[in-house]
Amino acid sequence: MSSNRMRLPLLGLTLVVTLGAMSAPWGRDGHLMVGRAAAANVPGDMPAFFRREVQELSYLNFEPDRWRDNDMVEMNEAFRYDHYIDLENVPAAAREAPDRFQFLAVLYRETTLSRPERDAGFLPFRIVELAQRLETEFRRWRTASGEEKAWIEERIVNDAGVLGHYVADGSQPHHSTIHFNGWSANAPNPRDFSTARDFHSRFESAFVSAAVTPDEVRDGIGSNPEVLGDLRSAVWAYLDESNDLVERLYELEKDVGFDPANPHPEASAFALERLTAGAEMLRSVWYTAWMNSGG
Repeated sequence: MSSNRMRLPLLGLTLVVTLGAMSAPWGRDGHLMVGRAAAANVPGDMPAFFRREVQELSYLNFEPDRWRDNDMVEMNEAFRYDHYIDLENVPAAAREAPDRFQFLAVLYRETTLSRPERDAGFLPFRIVELAQRLETEFRRWRTASGEEKAWIEERIVNDAGVLGHYVADGSQPHHSTIHFNGWSANAPNPRDFSTARDFHSRFESAFVSAAVTPDEVRDGIGSNPEVLGDLRSAVWAYLDESNDLVERLYELEKDVGFDPANPHPEASAFALERLTAGAEMLRSVWYTAWMNSGG
């Protein structure tokens, strides 16, 4: 990606645009669906205050995209790389890095990427960082009382909602690959996959809004959340799963298309499956933070 371009996210989604170009918010519907489905299906042994906040947890799932403002360079530069991970650019040694800063050091040392933070991204670290914050807040809530307990509840809901944005981003295959908005010109393309630079936004924004309903995502979630024994490994595996579906995404674009005006059943089913996977993972991350907080 050239230096005068930036990524913008959708379902956590990325679109390449020229800096300074006008762009409207997009991908909102997919984020709201994931947040609502996860929040509506949390288990009954989570705190009542958390189970009540379905609407707020849905609203907050889009929150990090509301912070985007090209005129606020410091804020944009601090957060823009948290929405994706280009797994093809991440060597095995970098996956073992204990935090985002050592991850970045490995990328500078072992790759030829000119801007590793831009050309790789930090999505797995952002998810784990916020999940750990949520766990510490649940732990404090368990022993707090009075006004302090109420304040911690507000903090928990806010952080859980923001965490949801990044988990939702991870369910969208475009957020896991160098082929984030049309097949990359820097990689072989023997199957003539689309190089259209509207693919990312068309799939995760216009198509999702036309082809998937909130109730489908909510009702598609499994009955029980998983307690993620090793959160870090689970997050990387979740993102690997999205990356494994990149070619399937491009095959569908080639074979049936993602036309919002005429959604094909196979394309619609793929979008629904990805949104549901995001909601299930988000619920599991929340539930794991809660369960671990009592240990």
